[in-house]
Amino acid sequence: MIDRRDALAMLAASVAPAEDGRQGEPAIRAALERYAAAWLANDLAAIVACYHDRFTLHYFGSNSLSGVHVGKRAALETLAAFGRLTGRRLLGVIDIMAGANRGVILARERLGRADAAREVERVLVYRVEEGLLAECWVHDADQAFIDALLTPPAG
Repeated sequence: MIDRRDALAMLAASVAPAEDGRQGEPAIRAALERYAAAWLANDLAAIVACYHDRFTLHYFGSNSLSGVHVGKRAALETLAAFGRLTGRRLLGVIDIMAGANRGVILARERLGRADAAREVERVLVYRVEEGLLAECWVHDADQAFIDALLTPPAG
């Protein structure tokens, strides 16, 4: 049986390495820890300051936000829309991992409204450039649940 750390390490390794070379584990870990601290403190200004101007966000699934959102502004607008549509609330950062090319935050969040809300684990794989978050691939433990939250009801 593969434990959580090994599974996350394999997931992080599955994303192609950055073409601009290695940032190194210490720089990646520092950027992710700074971001996680701001996120846990709900410090919006500090969160925004962690993103590179060329930040790119990759959302998977089949929903209104699926796709690649290029640029800090586009990514922040997408993240804001995700929050509005899901009632997103961070419950905690379970773990932060860093390697030579990528870093990972494993977060636990509460998503959904009222009685339909659920706690979910989300794996956020980051590429760091110049000490800032440059790219993120969001992997959800329950993509079908996320898709349902982000898909408007037919009618």
